[in-house]
Amino acid sequence: MTQEELKSLFGSIGEIESCKLVRDKITGQSLGYGFVNYVDPKDAEKAINTLNGLRLQTKTIKVSYARPSSASIRDANLYVSGLPKTMTQKELEQLFSQYGRIITSRILVDQVTGVSRGVGFIRFDRRVEAEEAIKGLNCQKPPGATEPITVKFANNPSQKTSQALLSQLYQSPNRRYPGPLAQQARFVLILTHALNHVPLLSFYSRFSPMAIDGVTSLAGINIPGHAGTGWCIFVYNLAPDADESILWQMFGPFGAVTNVKVIRDFNTNKCKGFGFVTMTNYDEAAVAIASLNGYRLGDRVLQVSFKTNKTHKA
Repeated sequence: MTQEELKSLFGSIGEIESCKLVRDKITGQSLGYGFVNYVDPKDAEKAINTLNGLRLQTKTIKVSYARPSSASIRDANLYVSGLPKTMTQKELEQLFSQYGRIITSRILVDQVTGVSRGVGFIRFDRRVEAEEAIKGLNCQKPPGATEPITVKFANNPSQKTSQALLSQLYQSPNRRYPGPLAQQARFVLILTHALNHVPLLSFYSRFSPMAIDGVTSLAGINIPGHAGTGWCIFVYNLAPDADESILWQMFGPFGAVTNVKVIRDFNTNKCKGFGFVTMTNYDEAAVAIASLNGYRLGDRVLQVSFKTNKTHKA
């Protein structure tokens, strides 16, 4: 959806003072949300009543009053796994609503069958409410469940690690990055969200198509993994019994996942040891890679990277 389409949709309700579709700073791709300011407050209320829950192509949009940013509402998003496959989104909200006001909720479903994957997300109005929900529901059995569920904060890696590494890099007399400050700043922008638990040099040398010593400008580079529908991630060293639900559960907490696929042997239907995950946002994909590469799943250590032309094809 373009900003013009967003403005046209909400302009049908009343006169708009301003409208902004929020985009990724690197790719320019829509992040899937925006802000609309109406001249008349009554039109804002009417827009919520009219457009909230509207189905647009494959999406159901949520329309609500924007909240002023504050520390009390940040990091209030929960990741829930082990849910009964029969649980609906309404039942999920009923389970968690006792702990506070729910802003959004979502249950991940198989794109082909429509069956729940047993994984969901709940965003509360305030972080303290999310904390209470974890205390009350983590490792508990909800109605209709045979196994306890896991409730934890959805991964939102702190940027402190990234900023510290970047600070050390640019203050070091031995830094290896030539070029003017503006080029270095763009380099920082690309990598800021991708440095969680990964040394800067190893991350960049692994995922950049260019040698570090030859960097003079990062504008227009062809970053591995980019596809028209998002960013494709290669996951290697999966167990033979691995299925798509494992990938959903591993990558879901990092951001919007549009597709997962485990590559199977044609004769045995067992996983051939690798699979693919597509995420819509580059920053979220990069953080997922940085966090999950080297992750131990059972008795296996996973290798996670952006898909390249040399990567196995599905």
